[in-house]
Amino acid sequence: MERKEKIKITFESGVKVTCEIRFNENPRTAEALMKALPFEARAEFWGKEIYFAAPFKTSLEKAKDKVEYGDVAYWPEGPALCLFFGPTLSSPSPDIIKPYSPVNVIGKIVEDPKILEKVNEGETLKVEKF
Repeated sequence: MERKEKIKITFESGVKVTCEIRFNENPRTAEALMKALPFEARAEFWGKEIYFAAPFKTSLEKAKDKVEYGDVAYWPEGPALCLFFGPTLSSPSPDIIKPYSPVNVIGKIVEDPKILEKVNEGETLKVEKF
C-alpha cells in the first residue's frame, strides 16, 4: 500500500495549496522533506513553475526530465522544491512540462494548480505538515 502524507504551503498573498506527498516512487526524497518541516522560503518562477529553496539535500532517485501538471518535485541542483502548473521556460511546447533539469517527483497538488497563478515572485511562503 502506498504511503501518503500531506503538507500545506501558505503564500504571503494568502494563496494556500495542499500537496499530497507520495513515498513510493522517491522515498528518500519524501522522507527528507518531511523531516525538514516546517520551513520558510521565497517563491521564484521558471515559467509556470514555482520553486523555492529546500533546507535539505538528497540526490536524484527516479528522476524525470518531464513532469505532469500539478506535480510536486525536488530539484537537487537547487536544492529546491518545485510546483508545476503549466509549461516552463524549457518546455518545447505548451503541452509538455519540462523542468530545467531532472527532478524527483514526490507528490501532487490537491487543489487546482491554476491557483498558483495568483502568487507573486519573491513572496515568502511557509511549508508545514497538514
